[in-house]
Amino acid sequence: MDKKTEDSGSSRRHIWKPLEMKYRHLGKAGPMVSAIGLGRGSQAVKFGEPLEYEFNETVRRAIDAGITLFDSSDLYWNARHEVLLGRAVEGRRHKILITTKFGNIDLPDGKKGTNGRPEYVMSSCEASLQRLGLECIDIYFMHRIDPNTPIEDTVGAMSRLVEQGKVRYIGLCEAGPDTLRRAHRVHPLAALQTEYSLWARDCETEILPACRELGIAYMAYAPLGRGLLTGSIKTVDDLPQNDRRRRHSRFQPENLKRNAELVAQLGAMADQLGVTAAQLALAWLLAQGEDIVPIPGTNHVNNLNQNMGAVNVQLSQDDVRKLNAMFAPGKGAGTRYSETALKGLGI
Repeated sequence: MDKKTEDSGSSRRHIWKPLEMKYRHLGKAGPMVSAIGLGRGSQAVKFGEPLEYEFNETVRRAIDAGITLFDSSDLYWNARHEVLLGRAVEGRRHKILITTKFGNIDLPDGKKGTNGRPEYVMSSCEASLQRLGLECIDIYFMHRIDPNTPIEDTVGAMSRLVEQGKVRYIGLCEAGPDTLRRAHRVHPLAALQTEYSLWARDCETEILPACRELGIAYMAYAPLGRGLLTGSIKTVDDLPQNDRRRRHSRFQPENLKRNAELVAQLGAMADQLGVTAAQLALAWLLAQGEDIVPIPGTNHVNNLNQNMGAVNVQLSQDDVRKLNAMFAPGKGAGTRYSETALKGLGI
């Protein structure tokens, strides 16, 4: 269920109505997908544990509610996410589109690396197909740009996968405008996947305009600021001890204090509109353009139900202006990633 906005004089309220999933074209070269997709949850799932059953229920509930876009990667949970997702959608594969990614790798020394070599593209695709239990991946993304391999070579290999019928569409993640243009000349890109939320708006300067210039859709990951915009994380103690978000700049104590104060304003506005902070944050993102498809990640049905409700939250132009000002670039504290990791983005 979700809420419908009604105006009454200067006040606004929301009344409950059945969820009506909405759909958008994923770029000029891509398919029609649900306005909200389902990404990976922050809590890693292991085979056979109770959380796997909730993961399965969450995926099935999403399909029943009309979500058609499911995102994965060969990196997530040491490739377990692909296996679990493949199992969860068994018998319903024809109703959905599955995206997965390659090229973001763990090096032997524990550091992160990239691999966009053509032979690696081909072998990674074969491995993902096996783990997912698929004959064809709907959208295949390069997870991180490899600065040591020309993007033309990487995308050339991805285009051969399309020719072979192993991939339907292709896309990039965290690519800069120049890379997008070079890649798009080799083979049309359906989408770019990069972080975008009220908290992280740096893409609005160059990357989002480049996508629109080329007709490439924008799949927004971490649209709730990795949980920050839900209002449920006020101190570091609200995160589990082994949660990797504790290493993120935005969740460091002093930064988190400032960010929590900002999110409290979001929560107050959400209360006035009769929605949750998460729904308001997602509704703002959806209002940025029909070419934007957020993919909030969760393993929990309750969170999924809340996120899906955002598609029916109608914001006025004044609402959008207030949120733009409230979360103007620079208002939040901390960076998206560590200084080292940031060097690998926007290439």
